Amino acid sequence: MRSDARESAFKIIFAELFNGNCNDRFKAAVFKNAKLTDEEREFATRLITLVEENRETLSELMNAKVERFAEYRIYPVDRAILFVALAEIKYCPDVPPVVAVNEAVGLARKFSTENSAGFVNGVLAGVINA
Repeated sequence: MRSDARESAFKIIFAELFNGNCNDRFKAAVFKNAKLTDEEREFATRLITLVEENRETLSELMNAKVERFAEYRIYPVDRAILFVALAEIKYCPDVPPVVAVNEAVGLARKFSTENSAGFVNGVLAGVINA
């Protein structure tokens, strides 16, 4: 399922927020632990690459919708989730934006704070409805 691929991409992007670029061995371990199929691994890799290559554009998009504080003040888990979802919304025409939002909200519920799902949903809704 692509949900598992998104979760794996999120975990790698989250790790990269702290450690810089994660090596292929780390990525392979995350994929193996998630038991991704080849197709899922390819999708996760695509998301990771999109975020890495377009981080500045995605940051600008995020900052335009987060009015109360700077990106560096956004909880790192939420930031990683937003990067994955924004990459899907902006660069994956095969993924309906509503699917990207729903998946991101699900990740926020699973990995972040009590208020994060609403925050993530609000930021992404602002992007989609702009």
